[in-house]
Amino acid sequence: MATISELKNAVRETLESRGVLGQLKARIRAEVFSALDEHRGARPSLSHENLLINELIREYLEFNKYRNTASVLTAESGQPETPLDRQFLATELRVSEDASSKTVPLLYGLVSHFLNSSDNRGKVLLRGAAVSVSAPGHDS
Repeated sequence: MATISELKNAVRETLESRGVLGQLKARIRAEVFSALDEHRGARPSLSHENLLINELIREYLEFNKYRNTASVLTAESGQPETPLDRQFLATELRVSEDASSKTVPLLYGLVSHFLNSSDNRGKVLLRGAAVSVSAPGHDS
């Protein structure tokens, strides 16, 4: 007969092999973040820029099977649970895609574009963003 310790190990291994244990841990972390945020007061509203950036990151995380990290990002950032439509993202970012670029996250295409661009000797001129200085995570 198996000992309690052996049964615990068997359950843990089964949950890990099915990917459930990681999901549970991520969900617990997300709930802890959420509970802590409730005590800190209201979170600033999610700006349009942060919504797009978070969605690019979420698409990248999910593509690479970093689903636990993506679930914590969604919970902590206030990003909508339902991902934004990819075509909406592409339109907002003024990105045109071909068939092969649609197989990877938009973030890969954006990085590839800048790495392979020969305009301005490889430099891109960045202008001030529309995000205020008191953006989430940046105390003023």
